Amino acid sequence: MVDTLYLAAVTLLFVPWVYGLYALARDGKNRLLPLVRRYLRGRRRLTEEAEAEAEREEQERQLY
Repeated sequence: MVDTLYLAAVTLLFVPWVYGLYALARDGKNRLLPLVRRYLRGRRRLTEEAEAEAEREEQERQLY
């Protein structure tokens, strides 16, 4: 009797904890991961633009 009650109580406490981990993973996948990807894409674009500008300036200097 006590073992069954203990097992039921542990199960009832374990289920919300597991759901919380699932919700955290889902939020990370659906919210945080796209934000990180967008940030990295923007940083990469800025770096490429800076490199292109530096190359353009170097070519202009060589022409004159």
